[in-house]
Amino acid sequence: VQLQASGGGLVRTGDSLKLSCAASGPTFSNYNMAWFRQAPGKERKFVAVITKSGRTSYYSDSVKGRFTISRDNAKNTVYLQMVNLKPEDTAVYYCAVDTAPLRANYMYRQIYDYWGQGTLVTVSS
Repeated sequence: VQLQASGGGLVRTGDSLKLSCAASGPTFSNYNMAWFRQAPGKERKFVAVITKSGRTSYYSDSVKGRFTISRDNAKNTVYLQMVNLKPEDTAVYYCAVDTAPLRANYMYRQIYDYWGQGTLVTVSS
């Protein structure tokens, strides 16, 4: 599986941005998909996950209510819609694939099998 993230950029506080992650391969709809982010000098942290059907999603507390994860299985793409962005959202955003059924430890990056290259989001104050 190859993942290509895009959509990052420089925005101002309060702006919106939508990230995309396109996946290769015919079995995209079999995978749970997640977004993580890594701020400069910090560890990579969980942002959101969506099940293979798209019916269930979970978010970190820091983005809940502002970010929405979605997917289009026909386009092999997962999205992250971000609104009301804050300077603390500045990070490189990565998409990831978990080929196993959704697990309780979905927020741990170690369980994910494939990663995209990341896209940088910078939010100025």
